[in-house]
Formats: sequence, C-alpha cells, structure tokens
Amino acid sequence: MNANRKPRRPDVSTLELVGGAERLVVGLREPDEQWADTFLEHRRRILDALAPVPVGIEHIGSTSVPGLAAKPIVDILVTVDDITAEEDYLDALLAAGYELRVREPGHRLVRTPARDVHVHLFERDDPAVPEYLLFRDHLRSDAVDRALYERTKRSLISRQWDDMNDYADAKTDVIVAIKARARAAREARRADSAQ
Repeated sequence: MNANRKPRRPDVSTLELVGGAERLVVGLREPDEQWADTFLEHRRRILDALAPVPVGIEHIGSTSVPGLAAKPIVDILVTVDDITAEEDYLDALLAAGYELRVREPGHRLVRTPARDVHVHLFERDDPAVPEYLLFRDHLRSDAVDRALYERTKRSLISRQWDDMNDYADAKTDVIVAIKARARAAREARRADSAQ
C-alpha cells in the first residue's frame, strides 16, 4: 500500500482456509506451452473483472518458467492498493467465476473451480511480491538452479501428501537457497554495471 494511505480496515489476523486441507492429487507434468496461453487468458479475465481498479498481474510459479516441469496449476500474482478493501476486487473476481480459497494476513487466494489456476492477491508493496519475481526470473535464467528445483519437486511429489500446503512447505529450504543465489547474482550484475 502507498505509505501515505491507510488501510480501510484492519486486515484479518488468522488463516481462513475455505474447504479445509486438501490432498495433493496432481503430479508434475512436462513443460507445456499452453500454460503461457492460460495465463494470458486469465490475465484478460482478471483485468476485465477488476476494471477500472489499477492492478499489477504477473505469471509466477513453475508454469511461468519455460523448460521446468510443474504441477499443471497456473499461478498468477495480482497486486492491489489495499488488501483489506476486498470490495474493490474480491466480489468482482468471484463474479468472474473464481472461488475464494485462502484469506490470511496480507494475502488472498482465489482459484478456478477446476483448481487449475490460482490467483494470489497481495498489496503492491508487500515484500512477498519481489520475492516471487526474483525466484521466477532466476529460474528462467539459471539452468543449474532450475534443474535443482525440478529434481527437488520430483523427489517430493513421489510422496503422499495429505495437505498440499505440506508439499509446498517441504520445498522451503531449496527455495531459500536458490533465492540467496539469485540475490547474489543480482548484486554481482549491479556491481558489474556500476563499473
């Protein structure tokens, strides 16, 4: 949120997981060019639903990285001015056919009924936003870390997960290490360009 603006109301303070825990039932798929088309289709759908609210929209997650195997779920990052002002975005997204899955501090998640598109909503200046983009951009440009991440996912996906969130949490250490290398590479590029 803009530093000069106050939220309309206090944000939620707990996690609301609509529908409760869900088993991970999809496996990894080989890279599919259709994922980029799906993103573009939903980008248009979101822009149409939220007009004239100013939003940022980015394709994130493994389906946004060419050459990376992924669960066939397209993750989309949408940034809004005020996450507490749900009347500016949530009703319109629900009317456009998305379903509310997560309401938690600083984050909302809506998805398609088929569960093949997840739309993550954050405030524009939320620290999570540049983290998602850093990770995505690094995987797009670094074949070694892209292969490491895919190996990690393949290893984990072979297990049974009663809660999809547990699978996501199990990748945390590898993601943290990759993001540390991404930051170091970014700083090295900045230092090189400053010379």
